[in-house]
Amino acid sequence: MTPRREIPFARPWITDEDRRAVARVLEGPILAHGPEGKAFEAEFAAFLGDGAHCVSVSSCMAALHLAYVHLGIGPGNEVIVPALTHVATAHAVEWVGARPVFADCDPATGNLTADRIERCVTPRTRAISVVHFAGIPCTMPAIVDLARDRGLAVVEDCALAVGARYDGRHVGLFGDAGCFSFYPVKHLTTGEGGMFVSRHAGAAEKVARLRAFGVDRSHSERKIPGMYDVPSLGLNYRMAEIPAALGRSQLARAPEILARREKNFRRLQEGLAGLPGVCVLDAVDPRARSSFYCLSVLLDSTDPGRRDGVVSALAAAGIGTSVYYPKPVPRMRYYRDRYGYDEGAFPVAARIADRSVALPVGPHLAEEDIAYMIETLRKELEARS
Repeated sequence: MTPRREIPFARPWITDEDRRAVARVLEGPILAHGPEGKAFEAEFAAFLGDGAHCVSVSSCMAALHLAYVHLGIGPGNEVIVPALTHVATAHAVEWVGARPVFADCDPATGNLTADRIERCVTPRTRAISVVHFAGIPCTMPAIVDLARDRGLAVVEDCALAVGARYDGRHVGLFGDAGCFSFYPVKHLTTGEGGMFVSRHAGAAEKVARLRAFGVDRSHSERKIPGMYDVPSLGLNYRMAEIPAALGRSQLARAPEILARREKNFRRLQEGLAGLPGVCVLDAVDPRARSSFYCLSVLLDSTDPGRRDGVVSALAAAGIGTSVYYPKPVPRMRYYRDRYGYDEGAFPVAARIADRSVALPVGPHLAEEDIAYMIETLRKELEARS
């Protein structure tokens, strides 16, 4: 019998160089408004390519909120949002006073598609919120074409998609704004943090003002220290120097991080191939390159307790899992109570939320961990078939 292993779903990969990067900031006098934040923005822009302009912020939710404020979306407007996503995607729409209109997703990828979006467009629609589910890129050209034809903005939620590309272009650079997350379990971490991204320098400049109270000049732009004006409302969504330094150090390892994730994903996918009643959500478009955030196994079963039983068995074997996502957002209590929920309205999102298990593929895994997960899950599913 294979000895029991302890395999967390996610674990930040923190190296000695990461620790030194943070220590260097602590040894100096500048903890905010300093060179680390500016350098992180420039280096992340270079990583994305295609003329990206980046604004570091305190979280991906902050980036999403800033995107809608910048686009002037508010009360009376509607934004089309995936039913299958983290609540932050919808919350950002709610916080500007607009209404999220939920759309169902593609069964193979969990993503929105242009045809599903088009069914939800009304005269009140002002924007489309696109989420690259589990790091699998949406078919962005078709979505952008639809948006341009209808005069709609496109906001890309790239929280799980660092490294994901479509036809060679990094996600986040197709629409009007891209929003990234550096939460501890993500591809890169700053402890907590995010990035607003645009191909338009003017948009990035305006968002940079919005994230810092709406003041008209940064610290480096002030001829007299402490002197500035405030021509507009703003928020405090800045990223400090310590997380920025950690982000820079992590970004330097991005190619290795992404390579490890893809290797682990493919090995796990191959090991689970052929299991009856099981499919893996993955990119099906040859032009799409995933970020390989996790491996979502979808169980083809009408038994509502089968997924939870599998999760419990894996936990007992020391294997950490997650679910993306626990419920379709319109089935969450706040949105259900506020807007109502038709149980049959989002069947694909409900099927993925209710029947999937997310397995780890992060760089913290060893070859033996992958083999152990394959063996354990195979035995468990075969026993329940």
